[in-house]
Amino acid sequence: MSAGAVSTSSDHALTAPAPLTEASGSDSISGSAAYAALSPAEANDAIKSSYSKLAKIGEGTYASVFLAQHLPTGRKVAIKKIKVLSSKDGLDVTAIREVKFLKELKHPNVIQMYDVFSSGSTTPSLNLVLEFLSSNLEELIKDRSLIFTPADIKSWMAMTLRGLEYCHRSWCLHRDLKPNNLLISPSGELKIADFGLAREFGDPFAHMTSQVITRWYRPPELLMGSKSYSGAVDIWSVGCIFAELMLRTPYLPGESDLEQLTKICRALGTPTDQDWPDMKHLPDYVQIEKFPKQHMSMLFTAANADTLDLLSRCLTFNPHSRITADEALLHAYFRNAPAPTHYTMLPIKSSLSSATNDKTADHLLLSDSGVNNARRQAAAGSDAVRLRGAANGASAGPGGSKRQLKEDEIMERKRIARKLAFA
Repeated sequence: MSAGAVSTSSDHALTAPAPLTEASGSDSISGSAAYAALSPAEANDAIKSSYSKLAKIGEGTYASVFLAQHLPTGRKVAIKKIKVLSSKDGLDVTAIREVKFLKELKHPNVIQMYDVFSSGSTTPSLNLVLEFLSSNLEELIKDRSLIFTPADIKSWMAMTLRGLEYCHRSWCLHRDLKPNNLLISPSGELKIADFGLAREFGDPFAHMTSQVITRWYRPPELLMGSKSYSGAVDIWSVGCIFAELMLRTPYLPGESDLEQLTKICRALGTPTDQDWPDMKHLPDYVQIEKFPKQHMSMLFTAANADTLDLLSRCLTFNPHSRITADEALLHAYFRNAPAPTHYTMLPIKSSLSSATNDKTADHLLLSDSGVNNARRQAAAGSDAVRLRGAANGASAGPGGSKRQLKEDEIMERKRIARKLAFA
């Protein structure tokens, strides 16, 4: 196996983060023998009292996220507080699914859940204690001060596919993969998060909703209302993320389902009956204007043949022909040079967000990020990526510095972008 090959061994796939016990620093406290004799209410109170919230770092309609500390060990954790809405069915099904899958899935590239406890009497909440991850892939993509090399992109893709392969091997569909749900640890390791839309699969006769996956990352079979699907829906999302890493901007940003389908067909060419025989039998099939197939090299000008082949196999219209996660990890893209960057050398945000930047958090989360960035940029040298040129209007010059494009180069790239509806 060449230097660029990606390990898919079961030893690596099943290695989980160290647990949060007082001795080693992490297993579920509720699983400790000290609480075995307690009633459920007493055990819940004991778990709750072992964490101290430090700051609110995010809030949504149904949940809030807090930076917290595990008092016995001093470990920083994230507590996701989910509001329990009163209903005849009790707890929201997405919360149940998230707890279920996070309790079962243990992999270096899947976020780890340490504990669960309830809180509140007048407004009850379910609290998920998760490992604290300081940023996400979307933030890195948007941070134009960071330079991505092809080896960096290969590393993020390898970690995403390793985590996804483990999920699919465990009969779990994620159903909401996007850069915002790929979290980055302080050391640079990528972890798949947010399993609120996850679902077990394997029954060929089971019907599932098609209203999953954020539209920009949703495959055409779901846009056309398919109720029976497999891990291929997650692979399409991975392909969109792959493209976004190279372009440094979303690849297919549609504003409606119909516009999303149109953008997909403009980018990849309208599929024929030979390309996708089952297409016309889908519940919400619509006839899309016929667009010719465009070679991906027209947009991804710095991508090599292996890169374009893997991207096209992830973005295949027919889900039965789409590459699987385990097949993708064995693709020539990962076997050939350059080798993936080690995760400790990947670009990483150099400072805490304002939401967590207070004296209680100190600089424990990303204290060495500036050093890592300096080291990896020096190592990258003249191989600095030019893939984002089409999105920025600039390309990398010698030593990784940015070269301002000439007016005719800018106009030509804008022409291609308009032609492919990516402007």
